[in-house]
Amino acid sequence: MHFSHAFYYARQKGFTLIETIVGIVVLAISFSVLTSFIYPIAQQSAEQLHQVKAAELAQSMLNEMQQKAFDQNSDMAGGLTRCGETDAPTCSSVMGAEGAETRTDFNDVDDYNGLQYGSFYNAGEVENSQGQLLSLYTGYAMSISVCNDSAYDGSCTGDISTAKLITVTITTPTDFSMSFSTYRANF
Repeated sequence: MHFSHAFYYARQKGFTLIETIVGIVVLAISFSVLTSFIYPIAQQSAEQLHQVKAAELAQSMLNEMQQKAFDQNSDMAGGLTRCGETDAPTCSSVMGAEGAETRTDFNDVDDYNGLQYGSFYNAGEVENSQGQLLSLYTGYAMSISVCNDSAYDGSCTGDISTAKLITVTITTPTDFSMSFSTYRANF
């Protein structure tokens, strides 16, 4: 009897199937709780990267636009003739590209009005001024608006020969929109 009793206790050293299943369930629940805390932190980290890239893209676009003439009827070299002055042509009231202009042909600020890029606008991916796709910004969307704003108050009202408000809105792949604005004065 002593031998069978020792043999019985020797077999009881491991885990039973039920204990193993309970352990797996507890481990699974603890991992799911842990990942629910980690996921939002990882998403916030990615969102910050997207915001930096959006700011870079918007700044690049604003720099490109600031290098263009104020108006179609202004001196394209940015020098002697300003539209709306005495003995100079009147400023154009057309906001947007004149005729069949494409971005590579844009020569004044308001040509960019209504320009849209990215999957949200069904206009393809973001391109540079030479029409080349920018793979760094895949999944981003960009929308540009230009309006006359002689009061410098964002109201888009007033005379057409003083200043234009340029607004570039970038939407990140995580659907976060950021708007960047600047003015282009007639000089």
